[in-house]
Amino acid sequence: MLSYAPEKQAPHGGTAALQDRLLAWYDRHARRLPWRALPGRRPDPYRVWLSEIMLQQTTVATVGPYFEVFLSRWPCLEDLAAASLEEVLTAWAGLGYYARARNLHKCARVLVESHGGRFPEEESELRKLPGIGPYTAAAIAAIAFDRPAAPVDGNWERVVARLFAIRTPLPAAKPALKKAAGSLVPRQRPGDFAQAVMDLGATVCLPGRPKCLLCPVAELCAARYLDIAPLLPGKAPKAEKPTRRGIAFWITDARGRLLLRRRPEHGLLGGMVEVPSTEWREENWAEADALGQAPLAADWRPLPGRVRHTFTHFHLELEVWSGHGEGDIPHGRWVSLDMLGEQALPSVMRKVVAHALKHGF
Repeated sequence: MLSYAPEKQAPHGGTAALQDRLLAWYDRHARRLPWRALPGRRPDPYRVWLSEIMLQQTTVATVGPYFEVFLSRWPCLEDLAAASLEEVLTAWAGLGYYARARNLHKCARVLVESHGGRFPEEESELRKLPGIGPYTAAAIAAIAFDRPAAPVDGNWERVVARLFAIRTPLPAAKPALKKAAGSLVPRQRPGDFAQAVMDLGATVCLPGRPKCLLCPVAELCAARYLDIAPLLPGKAPKAEKPTRRGIAFWITDARGRLLLRRRPEHGLLGGMVEVPSTEWREENWAEADALGQAPLAADWRPLPGRVRHTFTHFHLELEVWSGHGEGDIPHGRWVSLDMLGEQALPSVMRKVVAHALKHGF
């Protein structure tokens, strides 16, 4: 039997059998990923760390091109630490969750300045670094340094919930899932095992429709035995996201340059570049209130339609007002339209740009 004792044990087998089967499957079916070391090669901690930060809340398919760009521009930790934050944010633009980029840059500098350009190998030390939480610390420790750690991401949660038939819905199930996951980690090849669980969750133990006939540990899975695998892990109902509203001010000067502004370093989209806008609030904006937050005086004209974007905790609707003006504002700069691709514009602001250009501005 598996050593952890949740609501229902797997029908037969044990932890050692599961470890052996899963590692043998991984040896045959491991995904080829740009940040993953080839068989027989030592993983590069820099690549492991960079990929794990990028993969937080983001898919493998989305991360791949960004990872390649970062490696081409900054092949090693020292290169990234020497870059400016603006350069890093510009390369990150479109990947979302921009606090990751700020912490990535800060962490690189801390490692170079205080750790001799080397990553700590223990989870407890890794967690002291900027932007590295419990999951990322466990992933780096296991994958980069072969330490016995359980990096419990969404794939791990799904696999473990089904192996042990843990029916408590997420997020309440997280402590039980973490404990169960820890009971599975082998002393030998823990890094490969961590990636094997990730690959199993990504390619076989899928949400809603697990491919149990292809699973190397199906005979050890309690959820399959109980015929409830597609239902796990359960999830508590999510609260409905509120909708916030704002006005984006598309203002150009006599030379056709666009006024952009850098957002404050901390907070949502911190340090990124934006088309100046009002605050984002749930109430609709009256014209007089909106004009009070315009960056410069202009003869403002609303463009048709709205820009819509969804963040983690709320939906956003932006009207775009266009106008012509001159002058400077704090943290602002005038940029020619053909240089917009070189600015650290987040996805929502790229939508604003596309919306304005669609209407001839």
